Amino acid sequence: MPYSRTSGIDRRLFLSSVLGAAAGVAGLSGCADSSAAADTKGALSAPLAAKVPAGTSLKIASYLGAQQLQLKLGKLGSLPFKVSTWANIGAGPDVINAFRAGSLDVGNNAGIPPIQAHFQGYATKIVAINITRKPNYLFATKPGSDIRTVADFKGKRLAFSQGQAQGVVLLRALKKAGLAYDDVKLVPLTSNQFLTALQSGQVDVAPLANSQAPAYLKQYEAKGARAVTTDVVDLLNLLWAPTSVLADPAKAAAVAAYIPFWARSQVWTYENPDVWNEEFYVKTQNLTLPQAKAVTALANKPLFPPSWAEAIKWEQETADLLAEGGFVKKFDVGQLFDHRFEGIAAKSVPAEYRR
Repeated sequence: MPYSRTSGIDRRLFLSSVLGAAAGVAGLSGCADSSAAADTKGALSAPLAAKVPAGTSLKIASYLGAQQLQLKLGKLGSLPFKVSTWANIGAGPDVINAFRAGSLDVGNNAGIPPIQAHFQGYATKIVAINITRKPNYLFATKPGSDIRTVADFKGKRLAFSQGQAQGVVLLRALKKAGLAYDDVKLVPLTSNQFLTALQSGQVDVAPLANSQAPAYLKQYEAKGARAVTTDVVDLLNLLWAPTSVLADPAKAAAVAAYIPFWARSQVWTYENPDVWNEEFYVKTQNLTLPQAKAVTALANKPLFPPSWAEAIKWEQETADLLAEGGFVKKFDVGQLFDHRFEGIAAKSVPAEYRR
């Protein structure tokens, strides 16, 4: 097996540097979370209300305002509840902290943040799944680098966030290349630090989103920076929420009502790339139109499966991969999924987006 549990990384130092205060809060609140879990168990098994009660509100993550813009441009109608906050929060660790603070009810992330939340002792559930089939990330090198393949990562400093999608993409790429944790130097950072770390030479390689890479390469490719592409995908794009939110019948009904809007907004964006390029990437993200077109050319077709079986299998593989390296403890990821919501997204989109 290419992975070693006795990696040279100090896992405790790694966790503290990445998670900061959140890890400490997890330790202090473990008993409270356990008590809350017991109190909410019955509520989490109760059928969802057919109608959202009047006066219900949710605080929903909308990173860079993308969700509001999708709903507006797609003319997808009015939500049957109030959104008290559209929070500009995207990174998994930030979402977990916002959940803990009560400043967020619903997050939109990849598969790894719910695993990280569980490891911290914070109870959450996944309520909607969008499967991705093509890579959303590539590996960018620092300026002046001689790295050209993942095999060249050996002995290099790699930006790594264990609580974000970029982290699992890196781990899967290393495993596929036959590299052990001890073959590389994992540098604990969060994704919003990756670009600065590359530019300064703090790391040799960092995984960047397809939407980030064009601007970085435009600035540094002439100085020797390059992209290393792989076929490694981060399968899950999901909605999730704290169990305390889902145990509230009114809020759970609102979450169920939000899922179709979320799913249809992904479909609208995929079907209207020209509008999205101009209104989002060019006007709000400062990409040129050619750069925007290059990003959307790599976009995944949304896929909302009626069954979550594939998603659960993938999530278990991800959790096991993290456990192999000592980043989390091994556990059954089935407990992360709230099956009351299974199939809601699929029923809200045309058949071609269900399989």
